[in-house]
Amino acid sequence: MVIIVGGGWAGCAAAFAAAQAGARVMLLEKTDMLLGTGLVGGIMRNNGRFTALEEVWAMGAGDFLRHIEGVARHRWLDFPGHRHATLYDVTRIEPVIRRVLLDAGIDVKLPKRVVGVLKKGNSIAGVYTAQGDTFNGDVFIDTTGTAGPVKNCSRYGSGCAMCILRCPAFGPRVSLTAKAGIEEIRAGDGFPHFEAMSGSCKLDKKSLAPWLVERLEREGKVIIALPEYLHKHDLLNKKACQQYNLEEFARNLILLDTGHAKLMAPYFPLEVLRKLEGFEHARYADPYSGSKGNSIRFMAIAPCDDALQVEGVDNLFCAGEKTGLLVGHTEAIVTGFLAGYNAARYLAGKKPLVLPDSLATGDIISFMHREMKKPEGLKKKYTFSGAVYFQRMQDLGLYTTDVELIRQRVARLGLLNIYKKKVL
Repeated sequence: MVIIVGGGWAGCAAAFAAAQAGARVMLLEKTDMLLGTGLVGGIMRNNGRFTALEEVWAMGAGDFLRHIEGVARHRWLDFPGHRHATLYDVTRIEPVIRRVLLDAGIDVKLPKRVVGVLKKGNSIAGVYTAQGDTFNGDVFIDTTGTAGPVKNCSRYGSGCAMCILRCPAFGPRVSLTAKAGIEEIRAGDGFPHFEAMSGSCKLDKKSLAPWLVERLEREGKVIIALPEYLHKHDLLNKKACQQYNLEEFARNLILLDTGHAKLMAPYFPLEVLRKLEGFEHARYADPYSGSKGNSIRFMAIAPCDDALQVEGVDNLFCAGEKTGLLVGHTEAIVTGFLAGYNAARYLAGKKPLVLPDSLATGDIISFMHREMKKPEGLKKKYTFSGAVYFQRMQDLGLYTTDVELIRQRVARLGLLNIYKKKVL
């Protein structure tokens, strides 16, 4: 039995991958919905994420990924600093992915907040929940993320912004790695402060002017120049998503159509926003305190190797933000598939897979882990879509939108449909 703790994009991908490899799988999520920040994200395939998604598709993730494409609102969308993005509908995605997991035979349990572990020697034997349940397993995957809880949002931000993670309602984040007795990489504990604020807000479309909504839904984006006194240079430095820390995002109000109107800033004062044409009645859909702040992320990272096996526990893997300073849904899915597949290999007594550096999906993991050993590397964020890693992708010739070329690269490495092969 593979038990995954955390039902965000990383956890869902890990569950699907482990099941596809032949394992019995249980997914435990603390809230009443899957996907975590994926419920308010919505951006895929921008810049190098196109390459990364096609790599993991070629490795056998297509039966999972095609359902995301099925709820896309816009494809091949360009916006400042980013090309050929797909925007999925955040209002429709969760039931779709939940059905995918259930159809794969995964035992999805929610709301089940894991609060502790049962150890046997150097391994985890089981986990127990705040609701009083105990679940025993053979291998575990930590996809609990790094956002919150409220005490961190208060210490590093502006308090609880009432975001989609809903810690006050469902309880604060609990790290499976920490509960297993492993010392995590924590901001401020002898390291530079690498915490950051979630990168965007969502506005309720019904609160915006009809002409603005019509344009947003038709074009997929709206860019509105801001008067100089409203430029957001200092604000963008706080973003977890440093791929959007660009001059265009400082000087303009940029909206993307993800079902909600996605405002590409971590927060924006409502009383100022309502002075702009079309926003006179604007209201935040997420976070509800979007005029004041947003959730704080990257608070606790698991020490792991390039196979995503957590150091210090024999049968624990991790994915998503737990793996390092990795930003984005695509990044979570990529690491989720690797962790889920490797959990199944662990059950089969096989050596875990390390993705080769000749693929972007392998190179980002090894590069990030190397860089995080340096103080200056801990101050950066790593994503296929921008910042330091997308530049590296281009320099190494890894970035391409040629799907057939990507498939050929994967095939030459002997990894074509590897995630579809049963190991159990």
